[in-house]
Amino acid sequence: QVDLVESGGGSVQAGGSLRLSCAAAPAYTYDMYCLAWFRESPGKEREEVAAIKNDGTRRYADSVKGRFTVSRDIAKKSLYLQMNTMKPEDTAMYYCAADQFCSWRQPVQYDDWGQGTQVTVSS
Repeated sequence: QVDLVESGGGSVQAGGSLRLSCAAAPAYTYDMYCLAWFRESPGKEREEVAAIKNDGTRRYADSVKGRFTVSRDIAKKSLYLQMNTMKPEDTAMYYCAADQFCSWRQPVQYDDWGQGTQVTVSS
């Protein structure tokens, strides 16, 4: 069981940037987990936006490639999502998730989820 807390959401105009953070409780082997960012908006299925493997391998949804960057800080047990050149379609609730077994195979069965942080992009 890993406690995950997202932060960094807010409202920005199209073309702007936001940096989301996800902090994990310190008691677990966080460095061996696969981590991911998901987003969800009304009427749409939850979508994996970006994921990072324990060896640093990354993958992104086609809709965010070239604009979003996922990273992790092992020392701080934190996950980040740098979102640049944001578009109105990026408006959603963003969640971080962790897979303790780091299966990487889709669909991944994530074990722990944060409560989400809202991102709104206008214009």
